Amino acid sequence: MSASEPAAPDEHPEVVTPATAAVAKREVRRTDAGSRVTGVIVVGMSVAVWWPSFTLGAWGDFFFDQMLTIWAAASGAFIAVLIQPRGQPRVGRAIALLIPSLWLGLWFLTADADPDDWVVGVVSLLGIVIGILAVPATIWVLARMIWPEFAEDISWPRRFAVIGAVLLIAVASFLLGVNQSKFLTCGDFTISGNSEPHGCTPDPVDTP
Repeated sequence: MSASEPAAPDEHPEVVTPATAAVAKREVRRTDAGSRVTGVIVVGMSVAVWWPSFTLGAWGDFFFDQMLTIWAAASGAFIAVLIQPRGQPRVGRAIALLIPSLWLGLWFLTADADPDDWVVGVVSLLGIVIGILAVPATIWVLARMIWPEFAEDISWPRRFAVIGAVLLIAVASFLLGVNQSKFLTCGDFTISGNSEPHGCTPDPVDTP
């Protein structure tokens, strides 16, 4: 083709019809909705995981009300999974949500056991895992139930980003609990309704 010859028209020009434009707009809106839901899930998981992680760092243990709250949330989500319409994936979610109840039963069975028994150690380790991960996992299950498209829209890199963000909050909260004496005093814990953790910094005494 010489420079003077006109360019050949495209044999298959892309025609944008109102229908295709509407489909493209729905896809963009769906992607935006998935991003917004992902942000809400990350915030919810972070709020749920920071306090148990902090108490584990500051007191070396979880409070009983935290563990029972986790059990209640997981049990409620378990019932919600059971009443889902048939055809929905339920077995894996139901088993995962039963783990806190399993831990609670083992806790009762080993209450009078020797603290040095390996079974007690396994139950304690399971309690730590549940205390940190059970509520975020419950939120994830509920999100997939409420927004079925959530699992379809979120890519695996974004899923890893969600997990990484929550783990980062958990680790940072644990480290803040371990180092609570550097920025909190014993009075800060007392006034908030908590017991004083070991090694907390005493309040300064005003001298006349």
